[in-house]
Amino acid sequence: MAYQHTNSKGVTYYLNSKQVTLRGGKVQTIYYFSKDKRPEATDLPADREVNENPRNGFLTVKRKG
Repeated sequence: MAYQHTNSKGVTYYLNSKQVTLRGGKVQTIYYFSKDKRPEATDLPADREVNENPRNGFLTVKRKG
């Protein structure tokens, strides 16, 4: 089940994740939002929370705490 969030402007976004390899060889998971459902769709991890920019409604994912 993909996590979805509707921002203050009424637009629904879906959370996606992707494994990327950094220059040093370390593998890291990145999270991003899209307006459509994609195969990369994922649930929101328990240690993350969604923040919304109040000026433009842009969504970001960050660690809790």
